[in-house]
Amino acid sequence: KMPVAFRELAAEDPSLRIEHDPGTGQVVLWTTGPAHLDLILSRLKARFGVDVSRVPVRVALKETAITKAQAKGRHVKQSGGHGQFAVVDLTMEPLPRGTGNEFHEVVVGGAVPRQFIGSVEKGAHMQLDKGLLAGWPVVDVKVTLHDGKAHSVDSSDMAFQTAAALALREMASPATMGLLEPIDTVLVTVDDDYLGAVMTDVSTRRGQIVGSAPAEGEEGRSVLTALIPQLELLDYAISLRSLAHGTGTFRRELSGYEMLPERLVKDHLSTAKHA
Repeated sequence: KMPVAFRELAAEDPSLRIEHDPGTGQVVLWTTGPAHLDLILSRLKARFGVDVSRVPVRVALKETAITKAQAKGRHVKQSGGHGQFAVVDLTMEPLPRGTGNEFHEVVVGGAVPRQFIGSVEKGAHMQLDKGLLAGWPVVDVKVTLHDGKAHSVDSSDMAFQTAAALALREMASPATMGLLEPIDTVLVTVDDDYLGAVMTDVSTRRGQIVGSAPAEGEEGRSVLTALIPQLELLDYAISLRSLAHGTGTFRRELSGYEMLPERLVKDHLSTAKHA
């Protein structure tokens, strides 16, 4: 009943925005403040019989390599009949931002039979999609298969997929991996009287001011352009209303991803994990 209820509530209330975040799996209700949120949830329960759990909004991060690492993945099991045998030596290293993930192999002498090279690649990509450090997808890394071992009877496609995943998980640590946070380009339109306060607030949010200009067709108002981490924007609508005494509006769109500061990584390693 929840999707139908949300559609009806959003149609009635233009100040309510509802979105599903595929990165976190959350349904996010963007409201004008706590009182508005309470009103929406009470309507949801009274009119549609839907009671929901309220949790903080999460921001979908990404993971990437910050230095070259290597590890051996060994998947060996014997339990009567055919067993499972696969050993792979992998390295992982960072690539420039936005490059995507790459897989290479430099195996010599048939240490890993040709029919299993694709299995190693598949296992590596699947594990990168699941994450290595905190459960977020890994981006912009190069994985290279250097060596390995196979068994004439017990090696299989699944065994080499598993060995590749084990190797990647083995090399992942805060020393080799970092977290990337999404950065939004934010355009704030505000009365000139409050522009200074808004600029000061942006700096407290780890934001970078790009510039400001007079608002087109709006005398006495300016448009401030800034780059601000999404993690710092979760309460921005409420804060802007207070800072600009109700005169401010803003638009935002994803600009890209940047490394999350080291001082914030530790907190997210414990709180950012998701299924």
